[in-house]
Amino acid sequence: MPITGGRHERVKSCLGALLGLFVTEWISRHLMGGFNPWFIAPMGASAVLLFAVPASPLAQPWSIIGGNLVAATVGVTCAMLIPSPGLAAGVAVAVAIALMFPLRCIHPPSGAVALTAVLGGPAVQALGFGFIVMPVAVNSMVLVLMALAFNNAMRRRYPHRPPEPAAGHRTRDVPPTQRVGFTRADLDAVLAARGEFLDISEDDLEAILVAAELRAFRRRFGDVRCADIMSRDVVTATPDMPAGEAAALLARHHIKALPVVDGQRRLAGIFTQSDFFAAQRTGSARTAGTVRTLMTHAVTVARPEQPMVDLARAFSDGGLHHVPVIDDDRRVVGMVTQSDLVAALLRSRVSGTSGTSGTSGTSAPDDVPAAPTAH
Repeated sequence: MPITGGRHERVKSCLGALLGLFVTEWISRHLMGGFNPWFIAPMGASAVLLFAVPASPLAQPWSIIGGNLVAATVGVTCAMLIPSPGLAAGVAVAVAIALMFPLRCIHPPSGAVALTAVLGGPAVQALGFGFIVMPVAVNSMVLVLMALAFNNAMRRRYPHRPPEPAAGHRTRDVPPTQRVGFTRADLDAVLAARGEFLDISEDDLEAILVAAELRAFRRRFGDVRCADIMSRDVVTATPDMPAGEAAALLARHHIKALPVVDGQRRLAGIFTQSDFFAAQRTGSARTAGTVRTLMTHAVTVARPEQPMVDLARAFSDGGLHHVPVIDDDRRVVGMVTQSDLVAALLRSRVSGTSGTSGTSGTSAPDDVPAAPTAH
């Protein structure tokens, strides 16, 4: 099976292992003085996981620290109780695996730690249970600290966490994209049926499958661009427009948002019904005066040539209702709303094609009334 990974990631992995092992050995040697052994071979295998595949569940801090401590404890115990080294080594690894599963700290190099405790020779045997603390615990914790520092400096998420969910409506409903296609319950059922341990978290696997679905969706509908479905006659506001006047524009045109533009129609922000109603509730709408004081400055935008499907997840899970479309000079040239997106998808679905170039997706099929736009 091919191992994926870009050139930069491979360089980071090599550099991280070099620095991690060098610093761990140096610190351990100085902390323990003439103590021998101060550095154990399984740390090399741990470094492969921590720096080459830091997103793996097997490479997380609790996996290396918990796994190594469990294995060291079991290995020392077996070495003391079982006279035959071969039998003691096999029992030590088997029991360590059995304990790491319920403790959720599976770490493959820990098997080598258990073997080292049994077969490490007179120096290790003389340490007894002290082997668990020095060098196992010291080596493990220093290497984890190095992995934390290095991976985060390289902009890797470590410890690995699943992506933050998009802002929702604070209800028990799952995001819209999870209501169709496969669900998390489907994924859990398939994994349970396979009964295998996979070196990837369920959250990461779900994210990869969702991304694959979106990629397939993009391949099907990718020829429909934002320019095909956007409204071009966009009602706008200016930063110095009175807030009450902007609210009147929203009501007059039955829309929910106004792009805020300067004299050259460059985007400066967006003014929405929610902004105005929130100001009314706090009483600041009467004293705010202008749109500038109420508008949202950070605005999600799109480009005319951008595929329509790029906005699908932002609208469905991200809670967006409208996205201004801007050109290279940030001038507003259109607006895409949820209604535009739904109408375009409906037309493609009914016609049985992947989209028609040169037509506006805001128009619905003849037998379906077009949804009112909100821009």
